[in-house]
Amino acid sequence: MNTPKELALLAARALSDKKGREIQALEISDLSTIADYFVLATGGSNTQINALVDNVEKVLMEEAGEEAIHREGYRGGTWVLLDYGCIVVHVFNAEAREFYGLERLWRDGKPLSLEGVITEGN
Repeated sequence: MNTPKELALLAARALSDKKGREIQALEISDLSTIADYFVLATGGSNTQINALVDNVEKVLMEEAGEEAIHREGYRGGTWVLLDYGCIVVHVFNAEAREFYGLERLWRDGKPLSLEGVITEGN
């Protein structure tokens, strides 16, 4: 059984493996009952956003035995959300990420260090 933090790190690595940009993980467990962590990333196109989300689902299933409880926005391709209960993965295009500003809304969340988890430049 993986901890929420371990799942957040696995999701971040899966996003990095498919060249997701601006990857961040925020611990929000003290702020909300929605989840313990938000993992955020930006994709450059609808195709890349879908590839990022698909890889998160694949890695979390293969390495942690975790299946998303809910998936929202896949067809729209501007913002896809994967809900795993303890973590929520948000993959945006650049415009949607800036517009919704989850980093601003959840600025009291604690950033999780992704050092050694994501590839340089992501």
